[in-house]
Amino acid sequence: MSFVGLHMHSDYSLLDGASQLPDLVARAKELGMPAIALTDHGVMYGAIELLKVCKNQGNIRPIIGNEMYVINSPIDDPNPRVRKYHQIVLAKNKKGYQNLVKLTSISHLQGFKGRGIFARPCIDKEHLEKYREGLIVTSACLGGEIPQAILQSRPDVARRVAAWYQERFGEDFYLEIQDHGSPEDRIVNVEIVRIAQELGIELVATNDSHFISCFDVEAHDALLCIQTGKLVVEDKRLRYSGTEYLKSAEEMHQLFRDHLPDDVIAKAIANTLVIASKIEDYNILGEPKIPTFPVPDGYNEETYMAEVARQGLAERLNCDRYEDCEEAYRDRLEYEIKMMHEMGFASYFLVVWDYIKFARDNNIPVGPGRGSAAGSLVAYCMGITNIDPVHHGLLFERFLNPERKSMPDIDTDFCIDQRDKVIDYVTKKYGEDRVAQIITFNRMTSKAVLKDVARVLDIPYGEADRMAKLIPVARGKPAKLKVMISDQTPAPEFKEKYEKDARVKHWVDMALRIEGTNKTFGVHAAGVVISAVPLDEIVPLQRNNDGQVITQYYMEDIEACGLLKMDFLGLRNLTMIQKAIDLVQETSGQAIDPDRLPMDDPKTYQLLAKGDLEGVFQLESSGMRQIVRDLKPSNLEDISSILALYRPGPLDAGLIPKFINRKHGREAIDYADQMLQPILNETYGIMVYQEQIMKIAQDMGGYTLGEADLLRRAMGKKKMSEMVKHQSTFVEGAKKNGVAEKVAAELFDQMVLFAEYCLAADTEVLTVEYGPIAIGKLVEENIRCQVYCCNPDGYIYSQPIGQWHQRGEQEVIEYELSDGRIIRATADHRFMTEEGEMLSLDEIFERSLELKQIPTPLLAIAQPSPLATA
Repeated sequence: MSFVGLHMHSDYSLLDGASQLPDLVARAKELGMPAIALTDHGVMYGAIELLKVCKNQGNIRPIIGNEMYVINSPIDDPNPRVRKYHQIVLAKNKKGYQNLVKLTSISHLQGFKGRGIFARPCIDKEHLEKYREGLIVTSACLGGEIPQAILQSRPDVARRVAAWYQERFGEDFYLEIQDHGSPEDRIVNVEIVRIAQELGIELVATNDSHFISCFDVEAHDALLCIQTGKLVVEDKRLRYSGTEYLKSAEEMHQLFRDHLPDDVIAKAIANTLVIASKIEDYNILGEPKIPTFPVPDGYNEETYMAEVARQGLAERLNCDRYEDCEEAYRDRLEYEIKMMHEMGFASYFLVVWDYIKFARDNNIPVGPGRGSAAGSLVAYCMGITNIDPVHHGLLFERFLNPERKSMPDIDTDFCIDQRDKVIDYVTKKYGEDRVAQIITFNRMTSKAVLKDVARVLDIPYGEADRMAKLIPVARGKPAKLKVMISDQTPAPEFKEKYEKDARVKHWVDMALRIEGTNKTFGVHAAGVVISAVPLDEIVPLQRNNDGQVITQYYMEDIEACGLLKMDFLGLRNLTMIQKAIDLVQETSGQAIDPDRLPMDDPKTYQLLAKGDLEGVFQLESSGMRQIVRDLKPSNLEDISSILALYRPGPLDAGLIPKFINRKHGREAIDYADQMLQPILNETYGIMVYQEQIMKIAQDMGGYTLGEADLLRRAMGKKKMSEMVKHQSTFVEGAKKNGVAEKVAAELFDQMVLFAEYCLAADTEVLTVEYGPIAIGKLVEENIRCQVYCCNPDGYIYSQPIGQWHQRGEQEVIEYELSDGRIIRATADHRFMTEEGEMLSLDEIFERSLELKQIPTPLLAIAQPSPLATA
């Protein structure tokens, strides 16, 4: 005995469904369902996630659907109060998916009816008939047209509607029966069975699922109150019966029995399996769908991209002909062109080249390039970036790795005031039907859901705020509620209130069940998708609150569909620079091209050395100003190096003072092996850039640059299984190149330590202004303050916080001080020992060393207490 849920709402039915897809699919598998459908209200937000979740969990077939709103009048009927009826529409194959996407897009872009919270995306029957191929439809819940006709005592209308669907969908139209315990269900079900028998239409049994378990009833009720702005105790508000959860086959067989025969019930349940058996693989994920770029006669995309790049190199190097260009540049360019052709990315580069050219030709400020794209000589030659990767030693394989094919990712900065002009240009060039911005979803984090649930339970705001503030934040995300009430809670006070106060327990338990659900949607700040075919053949579309067309799939799902995602970033600094250039021209008549400013201007470096850096991007913080004063940079590479070193790992390892001392000859430059000299010479023997790690892996470890990029990624993710494998490979390769095993092993460890390390978000630091405050609180509330620090001689001083860096979730070690206090930090975080050494927690534990403790400054708190030094 089995059953398949075909009428299912997830949390993508915003503030109406409480089921998160991973949990929903897991529960369906637990109940033995061979398939599971997703039919959110009027949208397909979760379709791609459903495919991925089902694939990851295995042995369950995804069924993509939509509970649509059908109208009988034409879709362009201006009457906003037209009657809307619910209609379950399921895609049974790829063609059905494409038609469902088309219908969903039409309903949003052309058929929005109603006002305010009652507005709905509607589809008319003309379009439903036109795009019916590959679709299965059912008569839906009590909100469907047939049930509504029955409830209005119009059985003739109900039969006429059923006959209309039967004529057009044949055996793919089903009459749906539900039993949520209401009198209306019984009236409708009895008549629907009669219609089915008279017209020869199959029945199907469903449960209008909005949450996963019967234990979620109260939490789902709170979710409805959050949606409608009501209190749980109010009588006049939206309520559900409490039976709208994912039911098992056994539970489904217990329904309907007081008003329908057993054989009818059994057949209706069995038909859920029949419908599931009709579903084929959708085959909609995979190969990139890069738009076709229009090229001049006599060219294809590959030859035209190569032509533009070769001409660009000649222009960059001031050569009359490409053949006159330096051989090292030509060899690198031909290699990159070959790789791009093999990967099929010629059109991609032409698309990017074209819109950046448009911006430059129309005096729209464009950034010089950011991220790994700066490692591409093709990008430099085509004017996509203004950074010479050969001169700066940047590696192409960090941008496009031949050994790990993935879509290129070029983020482009535009003047924030004129960014929309570039988007408009792209939209006109490729067509309004092929360009859209990308949706985002805002989930209810632990802090937010705790406050939302408190509001609907009428818990005072002050109490809710105090509880929410006990939740620490890491990488910008609050700790989950299940962590807060666990034995590993970062806030014992929170756990104590939960365990000792029944009212708090009820409140937190309710919030816990809907934590992480989608609350609202927004628009990605930079993401734009460009398609080779009309987007509504691939991805459902809608409008945002400003009327712009956006996708219904978020960034990762867009990329999973093979669509080309571009980042058009609006940068205010570019706008400010352009305004400064305009003012110079207005006042002096002098025209300045920011792309041609000299990089060796002595007066600029004199200004930097003075530390007059207010308003200078990335150099204006007090900590950075002091570093620049000490460094006295004499070239662009010096500035690049300290920017790369100004992060937790290198800062705590003392690499910046080492870099400054070596630049000015106060410390000898040494190399563990002379093979490192050409790689680290520019940075005074110090590892600064990820490209240097890749070059060390290539020259010393025998890696290809593609393999070296994989090593770089593994180090960034700190996957121990991969790291152990890479260490063995690196050391063996280095030995073959004449490097001592001990030297190679130590160097590999240095490369790993080159990555950042950090303190946990709940670790308190001692501030001058406020006393001890958790790091997470400083970040979350953007508190500007000074913290007490300790120099190697044990003397205390204070300095303002310059920057913070979010490192994500990592393994944390606890260190208990003699007074019972606990420090939480990653294993590689360095602390000062009693001997004055700065060592990692790992080594401190291994060698059974003690942390140096010094009296807390009397200005900070009245009573001195030990202060561990990090």
